[in-house]
Amino acid sequence: MILTVTLNTALDVTYRIPRLTPHTSHRVSEVTERPGGKGLNVARVLATLGHDVTVTGFAGGDTGATVRHLLAQHPAPVTDALLPVSGGATRRTIAVVDAASGDTTQLNEPGPLVTPDEWAAFRRSYTELLGSAQAVALCGSLPPGVPVGAYAHLIRAARAARVPVLLDTSGEPLRRGIAARPDIIKPNVAELAELTGSQEPLRATREARGRGAHAVVASLGPDGLLAVTPEGGWRAAPPAPVAGNPTGAGDSVVAGLLAGLVEGEPWPRRLARAVALSAATVRAPVAGEFDSGAYEGLLDRVSVAEQADAA
Repeated sequence: MILTVTLNTALDVTYRIPRLTPHTSHRVSEVTERPGGKGLNVARVLATLGHDVTVTGFAGGDTGATVRHLLAQHPAPVTDALLPVSGGATRRTIAVVDAASGDTTQLNEPGPLVTPDEWAAFRRSYTELLGSAQAVALCGSLPPGVPVGAYAHLIRAARAARVPVLLDTSGEPLRRGIAARPDIIKPNVAELAELTGSQEPLRATREARGRGAHAVVASLGPDGLLAVTPEGGWRAAPPAPVAGNPTGAGDSVVAGLLAGLVEGEPWPRRLARAVALSAATVRAPVAGEFDSGAYEGLLDRVSVAEQADAA
């Protein structure tokens, strides 16, 4: 089983409009709702790939109930181990897709307040779930009430249970989490620059690994991925830019990396899989889904080049 943790779950709402024009009213041509938050997106992709996946985190209020209902309707089964939270409703994330330009505008609400007792209950549940996990992904922002060092605690628990752990977050939670020595972190270039102060991706990736991560896989957006690992360094890129909605593309990278990890694939194949899934997600209408035909067509066309200077 692969375990994904989303402490700040969300109801992802996607609005499609003909053209986004500031300071005007818009008629929405299409609305979709999906269970969201990074870890839930990762889980849905992994389940579609055929993996046994369990999701945990918090869900509250009517929005949380909707998230859980939609998760139960997912075509590929995902085990729901979300915990209730009493301090408000699960947040919504609003993606406005401009059909004319293909651009997406994202609006993210804050999450509900998590009490100390709820956080303690989560930690107990998480420790139990680690007992049957092959790998764990810790994903996304922290809701109010959860300590900023939460991911560092969860990483140490995973390491104590000998479960490989991937961290995908930003800011101070990333800074503290990386010191707990996760097996993989997956920042984008902006998050890397914030963490290390370096604007050059390769240098920043090396510096991030020096701060404690076993391996660093940096998202370069449409240019693919840069990885620095104990086995070597690689750049992986799609054969051509892909137009569409990029929301959730990074979550599909995480899914590809985890799938390759539990299946024992070498790093170049993991990276090719992650890039193909990411590009296929851009082709899909909403986060947590991917165009299966595009994925199959791209998988063997992703270029993966060794970086001799990545050590």
